[in-house]
Amino acid sequence: MNRPGTTAAPATPPDLYGRPRADRYLRFLDRVTSLYLPAVTRPRRPGRRPAPSGATPRELVVAGRHRLADDVVALRLTAPDASPLPRWQPGAHVDLLLPSGRMRSYSLCGDPADRAAYRVAVRRLPDGGGGSVEVHGLRTGARLGMRGPRNAFPFAAEPAVLLLAGGIGITPLWPMAAEAARRGLDWRLVHCGRSRAALPFAAELRALAERHPGRVEIHCDDEAGTPDAADLLRRAPAGAAVYCCGPAPMLAAVRAAFDEGPASALHVERFAPAPVAGGSPFELLLRRSGTVLPVPADRSALDVLRAYDPATPYSCRQGFCGVCTVTVTAGTVEHRDGRPAAGDRCDGEPGRMRVCVSRAPAGERVELDL
Repeated sequence: MNRPGTTAAPATPPDLYGRPRADRYLRFLDRVTSLYLPAVTRPRRPGRRPAPSGATPRELVVAGRHRLADDVVALRLTAPDASPLPRWQPGAHVDLLLPSGRMRSYSLCGDPADRAAYRVAVRRLPDGGGGSVEVHGLRTGARLGMRGPRNAFPFAAEPAVLLLAGGIGITPLWPMAAEAARRGLDWRLVHCGRSRAALPFAAELRALAERHPGRVEIHCDDEAGTPDAADLLRRAPAGAAVYCCGPAPMLAAVRAAFDEGPASALHVERFAPAPVAGGSPFELLLRRSGTVLPVPADRSALDVLRAYDPATPYSCRQGFCGVCTVTVTAGTVEHRDGRPAAGDRCDGEPGRMRVCVSRAPAGERVELDL
């Protein structure tokens, strides 16, 4: 008889024939399950975030590198075993896990039909977050991790398109131009930059222009002055779709002038985060240390976290990739995620927050598991 408040240990089952002595095989199974079940059902320790779906990076090796322009280097990336890489479409990017642990997003700018290798081009920014400087220091044979590809800037291949690139913003647009030419679309490409020496893909663009006269235009500030957005948009065929990637001032000017031009649709991609719009001040409480960090109306939670801890992980800074996602243990989150892959959106999941874009209501406090 059991004493009140105690539970009898389960008896070892009889053998397969119901005899009272224990069967060795069933005794073995009983032992295995007694060890296995507690292990797989053990509660997750506080503060540990489960890895998001598809987060395990694919390993790539730097198979080649060459200089494309002043402060721009291109990397050719392959699988270590030379196996085919995932398919991608113009406008796609990958998230590269660098040897330092930094994760950075770069547009694919090679040939989508070439599944043996990916190509990315990166401009060195000495005053940036360190990712571009690290990429420029990589040598042939270096190993990287990769997530993706994913596409937040898809090319719809409309019958008429105008492609506007500013500087390194040519990277997602170059494959679009090649695809438009392959499909026989009515297309134009304008590449703007400070000088010819600063513009990547110069040789490839010259070759494209020779094959398709009148469709490729290079505009250099030191030769023709700063381009006028309205003038650039007048290059669009009537009813065309415009794809634009470049620095924030260029995108703002194109948006402001768009309605007066002949095009009917505008698609843009940034390589820097957009300014905070409609933000209000709030606070972050870091649960593990008790530190309270004020977030001003014009700064993101990621900006504040990086100022407090420069090792804070991030990549796209636009709400797509999920690298900066943290666990929320208390408070209300205003989710402002971009267009992430299906099933990867934080909206409606109060326990997660992409700190590069999401915020809290005015004056409120969000507690993060940091």
